[in-house]
Amino acid sequence: MVTQVPSDSSVPSISKELDDHQLAAAIASQTGRLLVSVRRRLVEQGTDHWSLKDAGDRLAHEFIVESLANARPDDAILSEEGADRRERLSAGRVWIVDPLDGTREFAEPPRIDWAVHIALVTNGVPIAGAVALPAERLTLATEPPEQLPDPVEGPPRVIVSRTRRPPAAQMLARQLGARYIELGSAGAKAMAVVRGQADIYAHSGGQYEWDSCAPVAVAQAAGLHCSRLDGSPMLYNNPDPYLPDLLICRPEWAEPSLAILNG
Repeated sequence: MVTQVPSDSSVPSISKELDDHQLAAAIASQTGRLLVSVRRRLVEQGTDHWSLKDAGDRLAHEFIVESLANARPDDAILSEEGADRRERLSAGRVWIVDPLDGTREFAEPPRIDWAVHIALVTNGVPIAGAVALPAERLTLATEPPEQLPDPVEGPPRVIVSRTRRPPAAQMLARQLGARYIELGSAGAKAMAVVRGQADIYAHSGGQYEWDSCAPVAVAQAAGLHCSRLDGSPMLYNNPDPYLPDLLICRPEWAEPSLAILNG
């Protein structure tokens, strides 16, 4: 579901009556609105790069935690910007969030390739989630799922960071004759595949659960292949949240990609 984020800076309260899919989308969207507003205001004030990043991280984290505490007070939370409370390991429901994915891009206006991640996990599996792309006023969610665009003819498009090309992506691009597309945050990269702007997102070299949980939830709901690079499932709420690799791709590229990565 693509949600238009209102352009005004007011943020209505989030209803406790929303189901989990709606709640994830509402929190992601409203967090995005706050970030767009604070980014514009601080840039106008001449705030430096590092202060802009810190302000965005702090504002987003506080809003998300407060919203989840009000709407789902019995659920646990794992946030990139919060303390890791070990009781989440025995919780039946855990929200895994990245309040501001792509802080570097956020702090480099007018870049748009940054995101907000909200996902709900049970038994290690993301069951609801949303990724907001606030600078585009878009939120992609798990219900109703995104409609995957038709495949594009020609070689696949492999999406990578603008500053680094992971070995897995280089291997796939070389053997599949692919071309590169460069974007910033993990959420922006994954949603580019969901939106039909790229075909393969392969990452190696280090991520954490909050980097991929919501993107995987949205991508799986849309019918994309999502796995570790060895083909094993993406499982969350582990004692160590380090989850260093992933493959998100269109279904027709899953088998050849895994064969190359594990050949």
